[in-house]
Order: sequence, then structure tokens, then C-alpha cells
Amino acid sequence: MKACELMNELFALAPNGNYEDTCDTCKAGDPQREVRRVAVTMFPTVDVIRQAAWWGADLLIVHEPLYFNHMDVHSDEQVETEKRRLLEETGMTVYRYHDHPHNASPDMIAAGFWEKLALPGKTIWNRRFDLAEVELDAPVTPLLLAKRIEEKLGLRHVRVSGAVNASCTRVMSVLGAPGNCLDLLREPGCQILIGGEVSEWAMGEYVRDAAALGHPKALITLGHAGSEGAGMEYVRNLIAARYPDLPCRYLDCGEVFHYTEEL
Repeated sequence: MKACELMNELFALAPNGNYEDTCDTCKAGDPQREVRRVAVTMFPTVDVIRQAAWWGADLLIVHEPLYFNHMDVHSDEQVETEKRRLLEETGMTVYRYHDHPHNASPDMIAAGFWEKLALPGKTIWNRRFDLAEVELDAPVTPLLLAKRIEEKLGLRHVRVSGAVNASCTRVMSVLGAPGNCLDLLREPGCQILIGGEVSEWAMGEYVRDAAALGHPKALITLGHAGSEGAGMEYVRNLIAARYPDLPCRYLDCGEVFHYTEEL
């Protein structure tokens, strides 16, 4: 199977979307390359590229950009030039898989997150890009939910703010880099909002004041890779189920930050 053929089958899983200006294109290598091994990741870091090449991947499927801008437009800047040279030396084909998984029903990235979190409840999908709303079977406090996320997703230093000890039954997730989602926190039904990269000055301060006024509102912040990594594991599992004879491996790019106790 050629790389472009595999990707076209993955793209076909999300036919409902506007893909005229999609970032989901071939970013490096030959789209006609025969694929014997596939690697999947969140951020195509230099370390991930090296791991994929060492493993012998012919195709690397990534969720986020290679060159630090949404459409992967590269310049002659030194870091971008060296990264592009590294990719060329590996000979791998690299495809972006961002818009299509978010336009799938349900959103693949959110589905992977909630599947791995395994929190019993009723899930409401497709209200908005990358958004899921869950009605929990049993109440949970934001603090205990943050600890569960750390355990189930293998994350470090999940941050929680607002009414951290309130008993809550409604949770929303808006993963990745949603920016300022203050409108979601203001909804009466939103008690806990789980986000990736969030606006601290608006969302964080809102839940802090809301809690001080007696409202059960909390914000759980995971970071970008931490919030969406499980979604790309979901994509890897989907590929493995559809093509059981095709070796497919998920490569964890890890969190972008180091922590003082590690150094």
C-alpha cells in the first residue's frame, strides 16, 4: 500500500468538513512511497523523527505542524532548515492528520481522550470543534478528577483551579489549543472544563472568582500534547484494527516542559 492510499482511506473516515484549505497534506517525502511500517505521533519533534527512522517507519502521521505554524510553511531559519534536512535524510514520508480527525463523528481526538480516561457517564458529542460534554454517573471533585487524569494518561503536573473540592457531575473537554473559552465556563451546566492550552488571565481567574462566590466551577489544564496525545493513540489503534498485518506504532512526543524535581 502506498502512503497516499493509506491516508486517503483515513481521510474518507471524516467526509463532512471543509477541506479546501486543509493542513492535512503530505509534508515531506514521497506520497507514492510503499508503506511497510507506520508511526503515529502528536508533535513531530526531532526526537520523534529520529525514533521513527530508527524503527524503520516509511510513513509518519502527525497531528501538529513540523515548522511551528499551522500550515507548515517553512523558512530558511536555522532550526527549520536543520529539521528539514533531518527529514530528508530519513527518507520518510510525513502526512498531517489534523482537520479530518477533528471533523470525524465523534471527534477522534476527544474520543481517544475519554476512552483512555474511562470515566463512567453519558457523553454528548459534536457541539463544537474538539468539544465533548459528559454527564457523570457519580459525582467527582475536580481535584480527584485531575489525579485520575494524571494516572490514566500518564501526565505530570496537571493543574486545577477554582472550586477544587466541589462535588461535580458535569464535565466539558476542549482539548489542544482552544485559547479563551470563557463562554463555555459561563454556561450554567459547565462545572468542570478540561483544556489543553488555555487562557489563564480569563478562564483561570474566572473560576477562581466563581469559586470564591460559591459557584462549583473549576478548570483542569493539561497542556497541548497532554490533552490530545490519547487522541492520536486512538488513531494508531484505528489503523491497527483496519490493517492488522501493517506494523503501526504510537510514538509519544512527551510534554514540552521539564520540571524542577527532574533536573
